[in-house]
Formats: sequence, structure tokens, C-alpha cells
Amino acid sequence: MDVVVVGAGQAGLSAAYFLKRAGLDHRVLDAEEGPGGAWRHRWPSLRMATVHGIHDLPGAPFAEPDPDAPARRVLPAYFADFERHNDLDVLRPVRVRAVRDLGGLLRVETDRGAFDTRALVNATGTWTRPFWPRYPGQELFRGRQLHSSGYRGPAEFAGRHVVVVGGGTSAVQQLLEIAGHAAGTTWVTRREPEFSDEPFTPELGRVVVAEVERRVRLGLPPRSVVGVTGLHLTPAVREGLRTGVLHRRPVFERITEDGVVWADGTRQRADAILWATGFRAALDHLAPLRLREPGGGVRLDGTRVVADPRVHLVGYGPSASTVGATRAGRAAAKELRSLLARPRAA
Repeated sequence: MDVVVVGAGQAGLSAAYFLKRAGLDHRVLDAEEGPGGAWRHRWPSLRMATVHGIHDLPGAPFAEPDPDAPARRVLPAYFADFERHNDLDVLRPVRVRAVRDLGGLLRVETDRGAFDTRALVNATGTWTRPFWPRYPGQELFRGRQLHSSGYRGPAEFAGRHVVVVGGGTSAVQQLLEIAGHAAGTTWVTRREPEFSDEPFTPELGRVVVAEVERRVRLGLPPRSVVGVTGLHLTPAVREGLRTGVLHRRPVFERITEDGVVWADGTRQRADAILWATGFRAALDHLAPLRLREPGGGVRLDGTRVVADPRVHLVGYGPSASTVGATRAGRAAAKELRSLLARPRAA
């Protein structure tokens, strides 16, 4: 076929929409059991009122939802409607194991057979690669350790002291929830958090995309959106700052059996450590193509991988959030239509 799209989150669906409009024969492979991408796995208490602005899928305006509706229901339903309305060919569940270069073609090896294709749009995002930092003594801790991707709600921390590690939006949202149930909380971050009351406008979105794009053009790992914009000062965040729940401490030096210890000897007993430490791009299946640069990232020109123009990454770097997903899908389809229209070498 002309193109295989790996992943059916917002960026993957956007790419499939524009590939279909371009008349390119393609197939979307998705590892999930149903539509929705990573939104299927968001914690149950995450409501639409606290979700960052959702940008529309192409040709499908996102209707203003009930602010109290769970995000893990609203967004998958929106994606499912988009797939049906546009008659997108999504095969699921399919787990891609590796992508190999056959010379003129790429072979996508999966748990449901191999797919040979002239080009690839990779839209696997980050959700399946939670990042766990390592600290001395971590294996000794007798309490519970979990990543924010495994968080299911605050009730399970009732009566416990919880250390929340991380300076992103998920860390703040989950900390504010837990604080209402736990015996106590401690918030630690590597860097001093920056808060912003600037609304997330389209103009700010373009600034964010430009900064992240600058890094991927250099072959560096992309920064997170919060790393560029700062933490938004919502009413809940303002209240957390006022009450001291969002009083930040620097990261501890080591972990003990029953808590954490800072360099100055200060100790904090803890029953649980929540690692809200982000994610890394899920690109392991592309390793046989040797696309990574010495800086650790994949060098892109737009969505096109500089090392192999047959491969486009969407949902990576500047299109990792909903801000740039539709634009990235359109750009990838446009470039691939041009590439695949060229005569093949004899």
C-alpha cells in the first residue's frame, strides 16, 4: 500500500483523514481495543472542566461538553464519531513490533502479520512509555510507588501521606485531588515551577509549537508543552497555592524504607510516592531504521524524518498535543502525496 499509519490518536486520525482526501491507499494500525487513543486511559476523576483546550479534528468541530463529564468517556466518543463519519480504515488491536527497511519498501511487522508499504506515518505518542526516574534507595521503599499513568483516583490514598514528584499539569491535578483525602502531601519538583495566568490562545499555541519544533529540527528530544507555557493558574491551582497544598520542595536526595531524605538530612515519612514524571516518545519499534540523532531525538523537517523521507512523525514534538495534531496530519499527507507521485528509480 502507499502508507501505513501507526496509531489512531488525534494525530493519527488527522493524518488518515488527509491521506484519504489525497487519494493515497493507506491502513491505520492501532494498538487499542477501541477509539480514543490515550484518552481511554485517563484517570476516572479527570473531568472536561480541567482538561486543556481540545482542538478540533479536521472537519469535526468539538462541541462544548458537560464540564463534569469524564474525559475518558467524552474524547473516545468524539474520536469514534470521527472514524465512523469519515469511514476511516482502522485495524485494531494491532501491536507493531518493528519497522524494517526492505530497500524500496518498508515492512511493518505486527502481531497480526506484516504490512509492506511505500511510506509510514508514525503516530504512537507517548502514553505507552511512562518515564520512571531512578533515585538511591528506591528499591527499599516499603510503601506504594506508582506512575501518574496508573493513577485511578484519590480515594485509594485516604489516610496516607503521599509524595508527588513532578512539575507538570498531571502532577498538579492529581496532587490537588489527593490532598482532599490524604493525611498529608508533599510536592517535589526538579525545577521551580512557573505559573502563568495567560490564557492558552491560538497565538500562544503557535509560540509553543515553534519552540518545540526548534528542538526537533536540531535532533534533540522535544520539551513538554508545560515546559514552554508554565502551569496555568486555574481557580483550583490558585486555591492550592493559597492553602499551601502547592508548596513546592526541591527533589529529595534518596529514598528510604519509609520515606524520603533531602541533602540537608530533612526527612519525610511517606506511605506512597506518585511519580508524575512524564513520558517519552514511543519509538522503539522504529529502532531498526536507525533514525535517532546523537542528541537523542529524531531530526525532523516539519513532520518528515530527515534521515528517511518515507517516514513522518506526527504526535511527536510540536504535534504531541492537540494544538498541532491536525496541522501535522495535513502536512504529512501533503508531503507524502508529493513524494509518492514521483517515478520510482529503475
